[in-house]
Amino acid sequence: MNQSATMPPLPDLILEPLVRAALIEDLGTYGDITTRTVIPAGTTYAARLNAREPGVVSGLQMAALAFRLVDPALQITTHKVDGDVIAPGDLLMEITGDAASILSGERVALNFAGRMSGIATLTDAFVAETRGTDARVTCTRKTTPGLRIVEKQAVLHGGGFNHRFGLSDAILIKDNHIAAAGGIRPVLQSVKARASHMIRCEIEVDRLDQLAEVLDEGGADVVLLDNMDTSMLAKAVDMTARQVVLEASGNMKLDRIAEVAATGVDYISSGALTHSAQVLDLGLDF
Repeated sequence: MNQSATMPPLPDLILEPLVRAALIEDLGTYGDITTRTVIPAGTTYAARLNAREPGVVSGLQMAALAFRLVDPALQITTHKVDGDVIAPGDLLMEITGDAASILSGERVALNFAGRMSGIATLTDAFVAETRGTDARVTCTRKTTPGLRIVEKQAVLHGGGFNHRFGLSDAILIKDNHIAAAGGIRPVLQSVKARASHMIRCEIEVDRLDQLAEVLDEGGADVVLLDNMDTSMLAKAVDMTARQVVLEASGNMKLDRIAEVAATGVDYISSGALTHSAQVLDLGLDF
C-alpha cells in the first residue's frame, strides 16, 4: 500500500455531484431499458469487482458511491482500499442485492475506478523512478474538466504529490505572463508589491540567464525549469544552491524521470500523469 492510502478519503459529499452527474448521463430520461426489459423484478445477485491487470487501485470510493446512489439497499463489501497495490484476479469489492440496480450502476462505477486506477498506476511508475533521490513527482492542471479533484486524488494514491488545484491557489508566472508584463523583473516586482504574504509565487524560466535574473531580483519561492535538458537542470541546481525550490517540467515522460531526479531538483511535474494515463482493466463479474 502506498503511504497516501493511509490518508482519510474525501467526503462523499464532495464526490456525490460528480458521480450523480455521470449516472444521470448514463441512465438518460428513462433509465436502463435493457435491464428493465430482461431482468425479472426481485432478482438478486452477488457481483464481484475484480482486477484484470496489475497496478495501484483508485476510484473505489467513487465506484461504491455509484452503486449506493442507484440503490441505497445494495450491500457493498470492500476488500481493497484506494492506494492498494493490486494483482490480476484480486477481489476489490463485492456488491450484493438487486441485480437490476447493480447492472444500472456498473458502467459508471467501472469508468471511475478504471480511470482513476490508471492515473494511480502511472504515478506509481513515475515515483519508482525517483527512488534514492529527494525528488517528488507532482501533477499539473492538465486534468479532465470537472474531474480535477478526483484525478489529483488518484495521483496521491499513486504516491505522487499535488500541484496547485486552480488559478486561485498560488501565483504561477508563465512565459506569457512575462511577455505581457514586460519581463522577469517587472513581474517579480509586482508580486513583491501586491501579493499577500500568505501566497507563494512560482515563476517559469527556460534559460539559465533567466534563472540568474530571478535569483538576483528575488520574490519567487519556486522556479519552474521548463523544457531544459538534463545538463541544464544540473547547472540550475548548482546555481540556486537551495535558495529556492526547483521544479522540472516539460516533456517529463517515464523513461526520463530517473535522470531528471538525479540532478537534484525538488519536484518533477508531468501532465502525462492525468492526460495520458491508460485506463486500468477492472471488471465486474456476475
